[in-house]
Amino acid sequence: MKIELKKITVRNLVKGYHDDGEGGVVGYGGKLDIRPPYQREFIYSGKQRDAVIETINNDFPLNVMYWAVRDDGTYEVIDG
Repeated sequence: MKIELKKITVRNLVKGYHDDGEGGVVGYGGKLDIRPPYQREFIYSGKQRDAVIETINNDFPLNVMYWAVRDDGTYEVIDG
């Protein structure tokens, strides 16, 4: 397994964001499966959400996310 660091802006990450409920969640221009079937669904509380927004507004980095490359060249979130 090869792990490669890529810096992606929040703007690019949320581009094409779509939450289809049971159908899944995608982003990154439709190229990222944010909630594959094996991932649990969770929702931040208001306080947690505000902390993430404050982190972004202060130009602090977000946590690392691990993505897997699929055979078709798209990605899925493994952890993060």
